[in-house]
Amino acid sequence: MGRCKLITDMGVGCIAVGCRKLTLFCLKWCLRVSDLGVGLIAMKCADMRSLDLSYLPITEKSLQPVLKLRNLEELILEGCPGIHDDGLATLKESCPSLKVLNLSNCQSVSHVGLSSLTSEAQCLQQLILSYGSTVTADLGKSLHKFLGLQVVRLDGCMVTCSGMNAMVNWSAHLKELSLSKCVGVTDDCLSLLVQTQRELRKLDITCCRKITYASINSITSSCSFLCSLRMELCSLVSRDAYLLIGWRCQNLEELDLTDNDIDDEVLLAISRCSKLRILKLGVCSKITDDGLKHIGRHCLNLTEIDLYRSMGITDAGIAEIALGCPALEMINMAYNENVTDVALISLSKCPRLKALEIRGCPYVSSIGLSAIARGCRRLTLLDIKKCYNINDNGMLSLAQFSPNLRQINLSYCSVTDVGLLALASINCLQIMTILHVAGLTQSGLTAALLACRCLMKVKLHVSFKSSFPESLLSYIEARGCIFQWRDKARQVEMDPKGWKLHLSKSP
Repeated sequence: MGRCKLITDMGVGCIAVGCRKLTLFCLKWCLRVSDLGVGLIAMKCADMRSLDLSYLPITEKSLQPVLKLRNLEELILEGCPGIHDDGLATLKESCPSLKVLNLSNCQSVSHVGLSSLTSEAQCLQQLILSYGSTVTADLGKSLHKFLGLQVVRLDGCMVTCSGMNAMVNWSAHLKELSLSKCVGVTDDCLSLLVQTQRELRKLDITCCRKITYASINSITSSCSFLCSLRMELCSLVSRDAYLLIGWRCQNLEELDLTDNDIDDEVLLAISRCSKLRILKLGVCSKITDDGLKHIGRHCLNLTEIDLYRSMGITDAGIAEIALGCPALEMINMAYNENVTDVALISLSKCPRLKALEIRGCPYVSSIGLSAIARGCRRLTLLDIKKCYNINDNGMLSLAQFSPNLRQINLSYCSVTDVGLLALASINCLQIMTILHVAGLTQSGLTAALLACRCLMKVKLHVSFKSSFPESLLSYIEARGCIFQWRDKARQVEMDPKGWKLHLSKSP
């Protein structure tokens, strides 16, 4: 029921009374649900195992009955401003089965509240404190009592060296640690921590901009079981540090090197990680087809690759990936003028492809898209924004060969009413973005909206809003579709390093 903003305590109460065997309930963003409704759920649904109360205006009044649920394993309180240290104190004699506690964006929860979680919370395996209080020495020490913790996420928190150092002698054996966008993470504290957490499987240090070669050296030499490493935009890490990843982390299945200083020699080293399934190389201006060919020839299990704005990649590099990685499910080649229909024809040999992002690739056309439609029958997500040479022929191919398509962005494409109506015949289609498509008329758009009966969300230019009868909008909304109106001027985006925006008067 997430984001059902019209639901109130009365509706939730009816569910509580009528569905007493509920084990999972999501009320995220149901802003009209208060302590009363949550309390009714807690009292009537004794078998509840997972409860998401994110962003609800609740207080410790409802937390008390919730924490008496003896079978509750997962409790999500993200963004609940009424939850604070006093409320957590009720966990003292409650929830012996709790395994996952999410307190993200709970600014009023500090080490005091965490310290109140006593032996009754020893089943706790995951603790999520992202975008919350500063990680101080006191907070670090408060984690020591949770010997069973396997996952700790501190994304977006201000981290102090004393706070990180306080976690060093922790007896828990972490499997996952997330420090994404944590200000204050340094080489000294991170190196010391990973040396004591040698069983880490997943580590996220995205945007930790103070770390250098020293941190990567410690991570790669200490964490031999590492299978996921995310380190987008670690701007002080030198090229030589990335070589260590390929040489030492042979068990990696996921690696994010977005917007870092890597080149083809780094890709050659990374190709030693033959278990890689997910590889993100977006905004890496120094990599070329020569480096990518090593990935295609050695990382045969690859299912996802991100080459967003990596302008050194051409059709030849994409062909190497398509040939060597038949299990590929997702590829992002957005904003690359060197990608043409030849690349799409190569990718059409990947029958498992589900997601294709080629926005801002001006030299692909309906010829390449038609090849994708014919060869990739599992396609569910397609972003062709600003692919100006894609027209109705591409839409007709999608309508004929892509029955699983659920989401498409065709903004700025050369599609007319004919193509949009063909697209509307796809029964699974749920999300469409249609901005600045000059070939569409109000009547054609109306017909397509009526025909697309499973549509859940559509993004349109505000200029169309006044031309639609209010009764039509109400009818489509009553079917469960959300309209998102945009008032952006027409733009032609050129890539990366040159960012040239051309504005015109047409909507």
